[in-house]
Amino acid sequence: MRLTTRQPAAWLLAVGMFVFSGAAMATNGYFTHGVGAQSKGMAGTGVGSNADMGIIMGASNPALTVFAGEDWEAGISIFSPRRSYTASASTNNGFGGTFSLGGGAFDSSSEYFPIPYVAKSWKMANDNVLSLLFYGRGGMNTDWDDLTTSATSQLCDFAGGGASVVTDSGPYCSGKAGVDLSQAFLTINYAGKTSDKFAWGIGPIFAFQSFEANGVISYTPFTQTFADAFLVNGMGAPASNLSNNGHDTSVGWGIAGGIWAGLSDTFSVGLAYQSKISMGEFDDYADLFAERGDFDIPSSIKAGASFLVNDMLRVNFDIEHIAYTDVKSVSNPLANFFTGCITANPGLAPATPTGNCLGGPNGAGFGWEDMTAYKLGFEWQRDESNTWRFGYSYGEQPIPAADVVFNILAPGVMEQHITVGWTHQRSNGHALTLSFMYAPQVKVTGPNVFDQTPAAPTTPPQTIILKMQQFEFEVGYSF
Repeated sequence: MRLTTRQPAAWLLAVGMFVFSGAAMATNGYFTHGVGAQSKGMAGTGVGSNADMGIIMGASNPALTVFAGEDWEAGISIFSPRRSYTASASTNNGFGGTFSLGGGAFDSSSEYFPIPYVAKSWKMANDNVLSLLFYGRGGMNTDWDDLTTSATSQLCDFAGGGASVVTDSGPYCSGKAGVDLSQAFLTINYAGKTSDKFAWGIGPIFAFQSFEANGVISYTPFTQTFADAFLVNGMGAPASNLSNNGHDTSVGWGIAGGIWAGLSDTFSVGLAYQSKISMGEFDDYADLFAERGDFDIPSSIKAGASFLVNDMLRVNFDIEHIAYTDVKSVSNPLANFFTGCITANPGLAPATPTGNCLGGPNGAGFGWEDMTAYKLGFEWQRDESNTWRFGYSYGEQPIPAADVVFNILAPGVMEQHITVGWTHQRSNGHALTLSFMYAPQVKVTGPNVFDQTPAAPTTPPQTIILKMQQFEFEVGYSF
């Protein structure tokens, strides 16, 4: 096994591309619909296929690297999420302790993001395969900088300590709002075959995250930092690790493994599992995320079947389950405020008055539920030089209606993906692959749970509608 001088340079290039990528993948929740241009052309399918879909397919099923060559593979996608929210007019207008968003329809301004990947493998003396894979993933990126957005509440009275009902700019009356989550993964994978009918792969995954949140200072009274101080001195305390602290980073690791089995000459299956990745805390956002800034990466499991209809056509069917409930900061509902945060619900018993506040051990989060996606893909080899791919996937989006107000920051509501792809084998042995994805618009409608309080119990809360659609174009090249 020998590394040439261009190989470290390629890895450094990929890392540099990630630094500027500002990842915003939010397709199946905030997981991508696939990894690599060939799989993405088939809606992310291929976990059970022994077709050569490149080394990067090891990110989907580590066993599949045994079917790929030793070429370098690199790619980049241009991902375009289009996000908006609409708020109905509020009849409470911030009175009675409510928090009312300004009515109207508003768009997030950031719409284009480059996301890279690069992969390489080496055949070992025993015919096993060692591979390195680098790819970006992650999301929930939003940028609500429309100056006409606003909110009205006593919580917006920063200068007066909440004495008056005040209207200020931004969806949470704290100016420009949004989050920026980027994730990068480096996988070291070792794979082999026990026979022509069975392959396996396993290896560690090292992850890097970068996160920033802006414009949520108005949530200060709902943090555990504030609530604990309020119980002691009746005044509360500033939550310095809640918002507008720039980018914070965390690192962690997990493990991924997979198997492939050929049940006949034309039918095969695969199974892959990625563990929960335990990440370090975002200390600069310890007042925002549950467990003092914890933001682990949830586990996922994939199963797939592949059927070779004839020499030209292959059909894949995959199922992917993402366990967002692994991570409290992602899955805990907003309702936690009202069952265990005394500053959000003064009628609580004093036994557990602050643990469900933001940053607490069971702090309120985005309310995301687990998500299961069903994927169908077709691969048609038109001739020796050209292969076409098509795909469709569906998975019920993970955000409950009751949690829409907080998910303005992270509207990962996509459900369907329609894809097409093409690979051209060049005469020099290199291959160019293109893929395109369209995710039709999805709407999630729910109440602003902060626009109704015990002081205003008979007035219906305003309605919030989250909307999102997506496009992605990816180019991959093996050489």
